[in-house]
Amino acid sequence: MAGTRMSMRKIREVLRLTHELRLTVRQVREATGVGKTAVSEYVSRAKVVGITWPIPPEISDAELERRLFTPAGFHEGSTKRLPDWAKVHEELKRRGVTLMILWEEHRAEHVDGHGYSRFCELYGEWRRRLSPTMRQTHVAGDKLFVDWAGDTAPIIDPMTGEVHEAHLFVAALGASSYTYAEARWSETLPDWIGAHVNALEFLGGVPKAAVPDNLKAGITKPSRYEPGVNRTYQDLADHYGFVVLPARVRRPRDKAKVEAAVGIVSRFVLGKLRNRRFFSLAELNDAVRDCVTKINAKVMKHLKQSRNDLFASLDRPALKRLPGERYQYAEWKRCTVAPDYHVEVDDHYYSVPFGLLRETVEARFTDGTIEVFHKGQRIASHMRSRVAHKHTTIPEHMPSSHRRYAEWSPARMLREAEKIGPATIALFEAIMKAKPHPEQGFRSCLGILSLVKSYGPERIEAAARRGNDIGATTYGSIKSILQSGLDRAFAKPNTPDASPIRHANIRGRGYYH
Repeated sequence: MAGTRMSMRKIREVLRLTHELRLTVRQVREATGVGKTAVSEYVSRAKVVGITWPIPPEISDAELERRLFTPAGFHEGSTKRLPDWAKVHEELKRRGVTLMILWEEHRAEHVDGHGYSRFCELYGEWRRRLSPTMRQTHVAGDKLFVDWAGDTAPIIDPMTGEVHEAHLFVAALGASSYTYAEARWSETLPDWIGAHVNALEFLGGVPKAAVPDNLKAGITKPSRYEPGVNRTYQDLADHYGFVVLPARVRRPRDKAKVEAAVGIVSRFVLGKLRNRRFFSLAELNDAVRDCVTKINAKVMKHLKQSRNDLFASLDRPALKRLPGERYQYAEWKRCTVAPDYHVEVDDHYYSVPFGLLRETVEARFTDGTIEVFHKGQRIASHMRSRVAHKHTTIPEHMPSSHRRYAEWSPARMLREAEKIGPATIALFEAIMKAKPHPEQGFRSCLGILSLVKSYGPERIEAAARRGNDIGATTYGSIKSILQSGLDRAFAKPNTPDASPIRHANIRGRGYYH
């Protein structure tokens, strides 16, 4: 298989969609951005080695990769050179030019190219993709189309009289057009996820797929072939067992169902409520809920049935059951493990095993917990702390006897501080003394050393002198002193015979040897 191998997380998703949701190869390609040939190969490899879905929990990403890609003998696909189909298509517009002529020219240049019949077949496949016109046939329980309505609804703050605009989330099932709407304060990721959770509970089940527009909150990389789905949005899909199928860019027909629903909601919700005054989001949502109930109960003239009737007979029986637990909102962040074996999440530092120094990990954080993953395996779990610039450390994550990492040590920090001056030495001593373990002060010391490039050693020494005097012994404090110029009053020339600084925070250089 040509190209870079997909991540194990992506391959697991291919196997889940194939075996659990029973999607076709084409549907899996649209959902994941993985090519059809690659999808077929991953499924074939898994079948050969006896791996189905769900994958046993004891099979890690590394083990899955070893099992899938160690065996040899898989078909690598055709290596024959293909012509530039866009050029072929353009040449065919010329008078007297035929596919036979173009094939003969191609074979004259590439003697091992495809035969004429295959050449014509490949061109036909390429041409059919130029301007597809798709009349969607919606299968019961298949797709939930979701979007934000363009217009907003005003809400008045009863205390200040200030007007805030609420945004309207709209969802509609494909087969029955059963509609859901909800007002949210914004179109950000938390509101996007929360609206999905409420919509699924309103439906009482889970469809096979959700079809959003390419909004920033849900889709990180709008692309016709390889859309990138936000990790939190993907987590929601995994929790409820559906697949995210973003609409193609500038292809409104892909989400015509929700476009129609947005229009209906705009007329029969926002239009009808335009003269009412609302003083809370809950009050607005009560009114929205009443309007949506009437929309779903109204008999549609061309079908002679209401959305409620169609939902009960078509979509409701085909929806999957909701999971036992409601989805808990979580965000993800990629982090690099610092020399003090901690990662930073929301200005707080959490420990990971010491052996992962400088490795890239992923942090999943909710309101109450922080989980850290490395290559798909959870390596650390902490209660979330809201205290900024502090450390949460598990003793088991520390190195035995606090062995110094080869490159960084307290002694080296003091040697670097000595190049600047005695006040900087005292400052670094104070920083490392304030931490339970000196290594936890490396981050602040390195940050102060980085300021030398911008301000020079003399100003750093002066800022350190002021910081020591007022007890402002943090990186942020020193940077603030420099930015505001408060160090200049403490600047004084270095004298070779100056007596060493005596300070309560200084332990002495020999302490670290």
